[in-house]
Amino acid sequence: MYEPIRTKSVHSTMAGAPSDFPHRSREEELDIQLAGHLAALLAVTDELRSLTPSTDLDTAATRLAEQVARLRGGRTPVRASLTAAGQSAALHERAHALAGRALVVAASRADTAAAILAAERMDAHAAATELTTAG
Repeated sequence: MYEPIRTKSVHSTMAGAPSDFPHRSREEELDIQLAGHLAALLAVTDELRSLTPSTDLDTAATRLAEQVARLRGGRTPVRASLTAAGQSAALHERAHALAGRALVVAASRADTAAAILAAERMDAHAAATELTTAG
């Protein structure tokens, strides 16, 4: 009545075949994501440094650059010297949000150094936002 199947199923042949593209582990994906968040936070920190230079922001930028380089296998992040433009309150809010995202990823990755740095930056930007909106 029916002709028997003579060839193997497409699904069974694909299951054992090596893939054509490289797969990343969850840890590698989290490293990439965390490095991206910290690099964005570094960019905002550099913008803030051009608006209101301070030793706190200089130290934070150095620590952020070190963490990004560590997560990217030693490649230093691109740094741009920006001219002062924009409102510092908005930049502090943006930096606070970026630090929060970095903290979430660092916590899920169990990266204590990055989590501590992100939490410190959240506190600093929250305090700076309160100062700029109050004054």
